[in-house]
Amino acid sequence: MTPTQLRAFAGVVRLGSVKAAAAELNVTEAAVSMHVRSLRDELDDPLFSRSGSGIAFTPGGLRLATRAVEMLGLQDQTRREVQSAAGGKRILRVAASSLFAEFAAAGLIELFSQRADDLEVELSEVPSSQLPNLLEVMGADIAIGPDSIKTPSAITRTPFLRYELITVCGTKHPLSGQPANRAEVSKERWRLGPSAADDAGVAPALIRKLGVPEQNMRIYQSHAAAMAEVRRGRGLGLALGFRVADEIAAGRLHRVSGPGLSGHGTWEAFSLGSDRISPAARELRNFITTPRASKAMIAGSGVGISHFRPSVHITLWS
Repeated sequence: MTPTQLRAFAGVVRLGSVKAAAAELNVTEAAVSMHVRSLRDELDDPLFSRSGSGIAFTPGGLRLATRAVEMLGLQDQTRREVQSAAGGKRILRVAASSLFAEFAAAGLIELFSQRADDLEVELSEVPSSQLPNLLEVMGADIAIGPDSIKTPSAITRTPFLRYELITVCGTKHPLSGQPANRAEVSKERWRLGPSAADDAGVAPALIRKLGVPEQNMRIYQSHAAAMAEVRRGRGLGLALGFRVADEIAAGRLHRVSGPGLSGHGTWEAFSLGSDRISPAARELRNFITTPRASKAMIAGSGVGISHFRPSVHITLWS
């Protein structure tokens, strides 16, 4: 059972077809089929069969699907740790939902990184629904996201920062300085960041409650890009209260008041149990609840994230 074989099988599981797995791995379909056939022969199990609705897995195939992801994740983690150890570095892999990653992670990681010169932090922006699974397959050491995420009992949850998401508009928007009701705002154009397309958190909950139709929403790759459009008066948007407080006070943005136009949430740190969590992840989990950490997250980073020492890498997951 080789990593290449497991990678081919994991690709079929995740993408639902040999063709898609071959395209992702940049190999031929015949090569993927050969690797899957080798696993079938070695394990004496068909693993899956094709059906009208896609692929149907045997019980053994389902078990291998889980183990394949775990083993590949462990292999990748081990490779990185060995490479970092050779350079005298520890690695902490942090996975975070989009809103936290964009607006609060930089300040936290900058301050936390100052505590250890031998620590390298990797930050990945991941959809909320993927965070628990990423932890279980050891694709991340610690995950951060909204408190509405459902997690298995084996995952420890540590709440650390409460926030408010508010509706805002530019100074040239008709609703600037005016109260609004749900019927009015549901007809407006909304400029939203990626958190609105997530399946957990305050943003999607607010949009659903307001009854905003899909044709009135435009979701941007970043919250900053969405807010740039809002500032130009091109619609309504959702913003973290502590991030836009100065702009509202200065009159560069206006808060739209009315029923259902704001909501509170709490970010939580998700980690594996005490017997599986890494020392660096345990350190961050303890540190993240401190007043200094909260202040850093609210204030933000004083430098660009690419200038952190130790270095911080950001990966955007699709």
